[in-house]
Amino acid sequence: MAIRQISVFVENKPHRLADITGVLADGDISIRAFSIADTADFGILRLIVNETDKAVELLKKAGAAVSITEVVGISIPDVPGSFAKVVKMLSDSGDNLEYSYAFLTPQAGYAYVIVRVEDNEKAEKILRENGITVVDESNEF
Repeated sequence: MAIRQISVFVENKPHRLADITGVLADGDISIRAFSIADTADFGILRLIVNETDKAVELLKKAGAAVSITEVVGISIPDVPGSFAKVVKMLSDSGDNLEYSYAFLTPQAGYAYVIVRVEDNEKAEKILRENGITVVDESNEF
């Protein structure tokens, strides 16, 4: 099952990121993972949070441009070559990895990886068939 990721368009100006994260903090939203991609004029803040629907509502109410994208979450051993193995599996299946970001898990020796691919269901099936643990929003990040 895919994880819902929030994408927020952030103007590349002082205080904008602080404003957005402040809205979430004030709403008692826990940011479990994030990634920021930037250009000269704006950035895209990608978030995995504990309460997606509530976070989207709060951000929209604050005037932020927000969208939800389904992504795949996996747990892999924190050892050299683990991510390369996943990328090869997806590539060999013909699925394009658009972007990815990772963070350590509470479980020692493992990392969570978020991947955005063209076909989530296909990717999840391939990964599971190859012994990769697929995680969803119910997992405690």
